[in-house]
Amino acid sequence: MQSGPLPESVTVTGGDASLPVLQTSAPGLSGLGSPDGDAQRRRDLRKMKFVATGFLVFAAIVYLFTRWLESRDGADVAEWVGYVRAASEAGMVGALADWFAVTALFRQPLGLPIPHTALIRKKKDQIGDQLGGFIEENFMTPDLIESRATALNLPGRVSTWLADPVNAPRVADEASRALTLASEMLRDEDVEQLIMSAIRWAAEPEWAPPVGRILQQLIAEDRLEPVIQLACDRAHDWAVGSQELIDRVVDRDGPAWAPKFVNVLVGDRIHRELVEFTAKVKTNPDHDVRIAMHAYAEQFADELQNDPEIIARFEAIKTELVGRDEVTGAASTAWKTGKAVIEQMLDDPNSTLRKTLSDSVIQVATRIRDDQGLQQKMNGWVARVARHVATNYSQEIISVITETVRGWDAEETSRKIELQVGRDLQFIRINGTVVGALAGLVIYSVSVLFFG
Repeated sequence: MQSGPLPESVTVTGGDASLPVLQTSAPGLSGLGSPDGDAQRRRDLRKMKFVATGFLVFAAIVYLFTRWLESRDGADVAEWVGYVRAASEAGMVGALADWFAVTALFRQPLGLPIPHTALIRKKKDQIGDQLGGFIEENFMTPDLIESRATALNLPGRVSTWLADPVNAPRVADEASRALTLASEMLRDEDVEQLIMSAIRWAAEPEWAPPVGRILQQLIAEDRLEPVIQLACDRAHDWAVGSQELIDRVVDRDGPAWAPKFVNVLVGDRIHRELVEFTAKVKTNPDHDVRIAMHAYAEQFADELQNDPEIIARFEAIKTELVGRDEVTGAASTAWKTGKAVIEQMLDDPNSTLRKTLSDSVIQVATRIRDDQGLQQKMNGWVARVARHVATNYSQEIISVITETVRGWDAEETSRKIELQVGRDLQFIRINGTVVGALAGLVIYSVSVLFFG
């Protein structure tokens, strides 16, 4: 059998065997198996066709030889000739019948438009529908899918593999590849628009009342004190180092007639008083300034919730801030910069990001592996998801098979299937020849026994 060029195929490896899988590509059927494997199958098919035809030719030669002996010897022909002739004649019939049956699966024998021939080519769509129905009825039942999903113990297997430090490089590579792929799929413009949409969405409701309530809660829980303490510390640190600034301001803004030493004394006094004042504020929690800061914070929290003027001013500042070009530019810059940094770190096998990804996956997997209760819970989730999919989406899954088969070219499908199973079907022809010969021999022997 001659076949057209063989497209590429895929191979699914499971257990100890690798199984060829049908794969479609427009406009017709993709190849089954690798190109080298298809070439070998084509050679094997031709060889088995030659052998099967050889049995038929041998039976025909034997039949013709026995007929020649009968014609030559007439009534004196040897008794064994009849037995051999009957066996060879039945063998030819069996061989021709099985040749017709095998050929009729894939094409019309001798090109004759005989009914119910070229079955695969004519019944391709029905075969796909029946195959899909068979799988749905026998393999996609919710109970079966749920039991198989439970028996797989997918969380235990996956977590055990991920938790093995030997697989850490592979985990890091796959995680990095997934992030890189996601980055490549996202257009910068789309991400920037998403960020800005999120900012605008967050800015739509009023911020002032929620901020006021949060500030009020912080004050009630005394969580504002560390912030005030930090501000006092920074103010004191600034005051300690402000001598040069104070001297410069005094020299610039002091009276022009004042002598230099007077400016120095004034600057020293201001600096000393400022340092002493900020030190008192820093160290005394009950200082008037700190009390005033608390009072202002409480008043501001109340105004944010209840003062329409303050609320309006706060919202105006928020709206102006969100609408500024700097915010839009910051979103774009942040995404592009972050993307570039992430891509650079993902490309580096020794980067902190890759190590963090790998360590995080291993930690999570280790916990799942060592926690049998969690494994059982996750296994239950997997089983419920599998049952839900089988119950609600079996038709969509089966349609992948039926629609794929419908998309195959009928002639190409017939050739490819014959290439896959044709060699084994030639044994039917061989068996037909042998069994037919034996049947003919038995029938002739019985007739001789009864009728002489």
